Amino acid sequence: MHQYLFFIGSFPIRAYGLLFMLGIISAGITGYYIMKRDGRGWHVHIFDFTMYCGLSGIVGGRLWDVFFFDWAYYHNHLTEIPYVWQGGMAIQGGLLFGAIAGILYTKYHHIDTWAFADLLAPAIILGQSVGRMANLMNGDAFGHPTGGNFGIVYPDTTLAYHTYGNQPLWPAEVWEGQGDILIFVLLLFYSAFPHKKGQVFCLYVMLYAIERFFLEFLRGDYVNLTLGLKSAQMTSVIAFAIALIAFIILQWKGSRDTGDAMQK
Repeated sequence: MHQYLFFIGSFPIRAYGLLFMLGIISAGITGYYIMKRDGRGWHVHIFDFTMYCGLSGIVGGRLWDVFFFDWAYYHNHLTEIPYVWQGGMAIQGGLLFGAIAGILYTKYHHIDTWAFADLLAPAIILGQSVGRMANLMNGDAFGHPTGGNFGIVYPDTTLAYHTYGNQPLWPAEVWEGQGDILIFVLLLFYSAFPHKKGQVFCLYVMLYAIERFFLEFLRGDYVNLTLGLKSAQMTSVIAFAIALIAFIILQWKGSRDTGDAMQK
């Protein structure tokens, strides 16, 4: 793994930044394909939507990481908060801020928010899987020591090495990326069957919350406990509960998305 891919003069091109942007682009392209196939004309919005939500997600992901994961460091290094290219992005904050931007965008353009979110959900989780490759290359979002001779040994330039040295670590970020691919497939499969508007997106939130909750037991890049759980686990529990309640309410009172070509 290489943190720096190459240099343009003295300016480094970081693997983290490149793969992070590829994750956003991958989500946008996948969303474009799904929405064009859907046939309601929403694909014309996808690139503007991706730009607004992507920028909001970067801001949210950075702020979430700074204040919920690494405040012990950043409160003494305030000027480094904007240095997003060095790594340090929390996916949950990015999703929250991105979702807020997405809701505002769909309301402004008079798009059915729930139906739009259903179509976009598989694209989002696919983009997340690419984003975890960025974490691997940057040596962050790493696991704690495996206690054996198996695991990932990170280069000495990474935060993982500075934290645990040359001990083999659980491949937490790799497994999360692989889990995201499985969620992507499950969402596409579920979308092929009749469902109420909003349920695909709720299912996405629930599945990712479950995945993240259990993988946090392997993470070793931070230890901020609340009621015996890490902050990301607490967020996952809350997100799962809200999504489950919404899923049930939509099943009871929601309307079927008759315009979804994936059900036809």
